[in-house]
Amino acid sequence: MVVSGAVRQSGRRRGALDPPGLVALVLGLVGTGYRLVLMLLTVPGSNSDEATFGLAAAHIAAGREWPIFLYGQHYMGVVESYLAAPLFAAFAPSWVLLRLPLLFLYAGFVYLTYRLTRRLYSPWLATFTVGLLALGSERIIRDQLTAVGGRPEVKPAVVALLLIALALGEHRIGGHRRWLAFGAFGLVTGLCVWDDWLILPYLAVAAIVLLVGNARALLGWAGLLLVVGFVIGVLPLILDNVQAPPGQDSLSVLSQVSAGEGGDTETIDQLHGAVLVGIPLATGICLSTGCAGWQLAWGALYPLLLLVAAVLAVLCLRRPGPVTPPAVAGHRAADAAGHTPLSRRLRYVTQLALLAGAALTLAGYARSSLAASAPLASARYLSILQLSLPAVLWPVWLLAGRARRGLGSGAAIRPLGRTGVPTRLGGVLAAGLLTALVATMVYTTVNLITTVPTIRAEEGRSRELATVLRRAGITRVYGSYWTCNRLIFNSRERVLCAVLGETLRPGQDRYPAYPRRVHAADRPAFVFTRLEPADRAFRDLLRERGIGARTTEFGEYRIYQPDVTVHPRQ
Repeated sequence: MVVSGAVRQSGRRRGALDPPGLVALVLGLVGTGYRLVLMLLTVPGSNSDEATFGLAAAHIAAGREWPIFLYGQHYMGVVESYLAAPLFAAFAPSWVLLRLPLLFLYAGFVYLTYRLTRRLYSPWLATFTVGLLALGSERIIRDQLTAVGGRPEVKPAVVALLLIALALGEHRIGGHRRWLAFGAFGLVTGLCVWDDWLILPYLAVAAIVLLVGNARALLGWAGLLLVVGFVIGVLPLILDNVQAPPGQDSLSVLSQVSAGEGGDTETIDQLHGAVLVGIPLATGICLSTGCAGWQLAWGALYPLLLLVAAVLAVLCLRRPGPVTPPAVAGHRAADAAGHTPLSRRLRYVTQLALLAGAALTLAGYARSSLAASAPLASARYLSILQLSLPAVLWPVWLLAGRARRGLGSGAAIRPLGRTGVPTRLGGVLAAGLLTALVATMVYTTVNLITTVPTIRAEEGRSRELATVLRRAGITRVYGSYWTCNRLIFNSRERVLCAVLGETLRPGQDRYPAYPRRVHAADRPAFVFTRLEPADRAFRDLLRERGIGARTTEFGEYRIYQPDVTVHPRQ
């Protein structure tokens, strides 16, 4: 982590932790500690999607299965399951162990983001970014700490790719390590393609950064190593798609899912959901229950900041002659080492890459009907915008430097114009915006903390449900989707569950072995929550058929044990 520079004093070298590095270290530890406590409390609460990853990890740990994609899907890799599998093999499966690798992934993301931001922009902006990443609303923490596929691992992977591309382009990696770096770039890219296709825009721009700095090298052995690494990383996806029946390959299935969700919607509604709702939610400005009017303003401002940051980067890129990069201005010579014309160009290209990745991600999400029909739930698809946080904040940070000197703006403010009253006024407004951003994210973070007792109580009831069923000798049940796999994981597969839809017809069973065993059972039980449609439908079914059933109420759950064997409607 570039929090210390090598400083020569009296003919010797020693590590010196500078002020921005020290503050970043403290903020990073606070953010990690905050998430560690939440992880130990199982906050945010678990659900059946996450339980499916946990069950896959348990199967991998036991050597029973080696899944390529999440059970029941053909487009979501299970890297998180493979990361948790060794822990499940050494200890009993649990939510804490399932989430533990994600905590390390978060810490790695913060560490790498600090390095990249310091190299591209300024040390104090890097520190400020770490501070924002330390905070976390319910939506942010859910994306970072729950095993729901892709997002926790691809974000540090992309930042690592950009750092590798910069280091290779600036020739800061030499010898055999240089060849390994090209292979590692390909391998990580391939793994990301297998794991989560949402990250494709950022992978594309990272590849462009690599190409800009290493075009000639990629025509030789470096290019071959890159391709070999990529093929190895993406090999699970290739193998699955080669064997998949027609229409069941990843591209076809993902296209069907994207086209079939949300129904017909208006373009204006999609833009509203993506920009005004999705951006504030995904960046931690709003509560998970929705956004207030003033919070929507951040969504409207975000695309404008993308545009201004892109113009600023292009102006710096096209300016002739040697120019001190923003990351160096006003800081010690150790930060200025190696800033050749190629290095300078590569930095601005990387800035543009971060902005382009955000723009492409936002545009792709805005095209989805889910942005209009379910913006609160689907805003998770924009969580990778955290990758571009320092790039979006850079213009604001430069202006704010006019309100308070010494934060690393220096000569980098010059493309914005001469110093004067308008610029100073803009600096005050920019400083106010940064302050409001921090205050709002603190508010959403505190809001999550206040809901911890409620989340813990619901989580406790879901775990006790498994205990209640086992004590009653019930091992085969029917239930709704959001009950089944969570129940199976909590019981460590001692209680198996088959999914029923709202009309009691078979639902989305991700792992076929479970419903088969439930269907073959004698007098399986039924478990529903009191307010769901399936519960009312089942009570109506019992009345229609004149079937008696022993009913046990536990919290919001109802457990039915019919007097005769009852199977779901076909």
